[in-house]
Amino acid sequence: MQYPHLVRLTIEKLIYGGDGLARTPASGDDRRGKTVFVPYVLAGEEIEAELIEERKGFSRATLSQIVRPSAARVAPACEHFGRCGGCSYQHAEYAAQLEAKRQILHESVLRGARLELPEIRVHSAEPFGFRNRTRMKIACNPQFALGYFRHASHELEPVRHCPISSPLINRAIAALWELAPEVEKHPGLREVQFFSNHDDSALLVELLIDPAAAATELKELGRALRERMPEVAGVAVFYAGSREADDDDSGSISNSPRTVRAELIEGAEQLTYRVGEFAYRVSAGSFFQTNRFLASKLVELVTRDRSGRSALDLYAGVGLFTRPLARSFERVTAVEIAPRSCQDLAANTAVPHIRTEQSTTEEFLKRARGRWDFAVVDPPRAGLGERAAKALGALGAPQITYVSCDPATLARDLVPLTAAGYRVEEAHLVDLFPQTYHLETILHLAR
Repeated sequence: MQYPHLVRLTIEKLIYGGDGLARTPASGDDRRGKTVFVPYVLAGEEIEAELIEERKGFSRATLSQIVRPSAARVAPACEHFGRCGGCSYQHAEYAAQLEAKRQILHESVLRGARLELPEIRVHSAEPFGFRNRTRMKIACNPQFALGYFRHASHELEPVRHCPISSPLINRAIAALWELAPEVEKHPGLREVQFFSNHDDSALLVELLIDPAAAATELKELGRALRERMPEVAGVAVFYAGSREADDDDSGSISNSPRTVRAELIEGAEQLTYRVGEFAYRVSAGSFFQTNRFLASKLVELVTRDRSGRSALDLYAGVGLFTRPLARSFERVTAVEIAPRSCQDLAANTAVPHIRTEQSTTEEFLKRARGRWDFAVVDPPRAGLGERAAKALGALGAPQITYVSCDPATLARDLVPLTAAGYRVEEAHLVDLFPQTYHLETILHLAR
């Protein structure tokens, strides 16, 4: 087949990953037609698309023309939408985004775990300006540029304003552009990550550099950034490992085992982040939830109506759920593996009936003994994995709350948990990542 090849398609639905699913006309033995994935479309739309990739079981296409648009289609709020790879849904009304995500979650679990979820309750807040953590690529050759990778590529899309990031982070983005001559002196600089606190009044800046570069060389840049923005509490430098750090939408530069060594070059290393009645120390590089409007709702949904003698918080991070659980359980054990998050976890949970362990979840579950009344798990996108999920099921806690940021790995992990006798009592979708295909799920399971 010659490429590009123009076809007319009707979009059946949106799928996880941001694409729309359509089918070519049925022909011969292919009674349903071949599956085609197209980005930046909406369910029900009739389009013309250019086929750009042919695989055995599916094809990929790019949108050429909208013949019949969806009533939910709107003008994107960002000039970079469609080129920048960060957002997938800015062309959809927010209510339509939420409904699409609800359907995707329902279908993912039904297909992957053969499990019909109960009514999925959807929780949302402001659809723009929500990010408290923004990670961007830096280019210095031939000249400075700051931005995100373009859709389906490793080419940089220069960005001066990001509508989904907080106002303070956008001021920091503008400040870094203004410091372009200083940044260009450091060709080993790969990425920058901005992290703002609960009320968007203070900011940590994290810089990722090549292993051969020296953090001390960036002191002048850190000083200049703080002079330009007094809200910058501190600047830290991380050295990249042998491979790129994980490009996780909710993660952070240093939480990847592929990233080594960190140095503070200017100011303070931590921020205080308030969620409800609790104040958390969050250091540069530690993991923390990225939606500044929904952190309290997330904690409420995970911990409310949970009480007993013993609770287990797996993938505890800096202790976001550990602290509230300690109010209603006689003892709480929090488990985390990332070194920097572990340090914050210990500082945030320094009370007698909370115990912290630096361990992988799988290793901890292998040696866990005794009775647990409740367990909460909040793994990264990779999920628990089969062995950890089986071990969690064998632990036998009467109640488990699973917090997931990937419906496919969630569905996979539900198979051994349901085999161990657990059923889903409640399902919640918390839209921590508006305008993107990412979604957060909270499932309450009971044995």
